[in-house]
Formats: sequence, structure tokens, C-alpha cells
Amino acid sequence: MPRPLTEQEREAFLAEPRVAVLSLPSDNERPPLTFPTWYGYRRGGEITYYTHRTEPKSRKLRLLREGSSLSLCVQREEIPYKYVTVEGTVVAVNEDPTDEEKFAIVRRYMPERDAWAYLNSEKESATNLVLFTIRPDRWSGLDFGEDAG
Repeated sequence: MPRPLTEQEREAFLAEPRVAVLSLPSDNERPPLTFPTWYGYRRGGEITYYTHRTEPKSRKLRLLREGSSLSLCVQREEIPYKYVTVEGTVVAVNEDPTDEEKFAIVRRYMPERDAWAYLNSEKESATNLVLFTIRPDRWSGLDFGEDAG
């Protein structure tokens, strides 16, 4: 039987470098837009995420405007399963994020030298990046481990 995560367990889990799945409600008759992403998180703080501004009429960018609500799910794929879901609101849109803001996200997923190389390669391929800040409004999380029940 799974057990709910404590607040401390939830925050520690979100602070691990896991891929999140972000889901945005649609603004038309299409289903929600859902995609995997790297994210930034510090315990007790907001969640950050950045994306490329590849086209002016991007569905993703349109749905990620300030004030938008969304869902984020982070999971451990190995048995025993564990996951955290976050319902949140986009509270800031930064159309010119600094290298340090982007590095704070990328560094969670790769060694420092590789993270800077990755960011430098992004500069060459895409000059327009947008950073979104998400305020967590509601949380839930379950642990399916042996000690869960």
C-alpha cells in the first residue's frame, strides 16, 4: 500500500535531478499539451523551467503565459515507485534569462563543465530562450516502497 510523502520527503525528492512531465491545459478543443522537461527547484521554493522560442505562434509559449495554471509530475521510474505532482501557477515570464539562471537548471542534470558546454551550444543554435517561474499551489506525492505499508 503506498503512503503519502511527508513535506520533507517531497521537497528532497523534487530537489533530485529527475525529468519532470509538464502538462498545460489547452485553450481550444485540443487535448492538454504534455511534455518532459528539465526543471530547477530549491527546497521550499518555486520551480523554474526554460524553453526555446522557436516560432512566434508557439502553442507551448501561448499556453505558458503568466497566470496560467499547470500540472507537473516528477517520478522515480524504478521499483519501488515514488512520485510527486504539483499543481501550480506561472508567476513570472523572463524573456531574457541570464546564463546563471539557465545554468541553475542544467547543472542539476550534468557536471559543471558539461553544463556550460551545453549552454554554449544552445546559444549558437537558439538565441531566444524564455524562463518561466512556477509557484506551487498544491502538492501530492506517494511512496510505493516496502516501508510504505
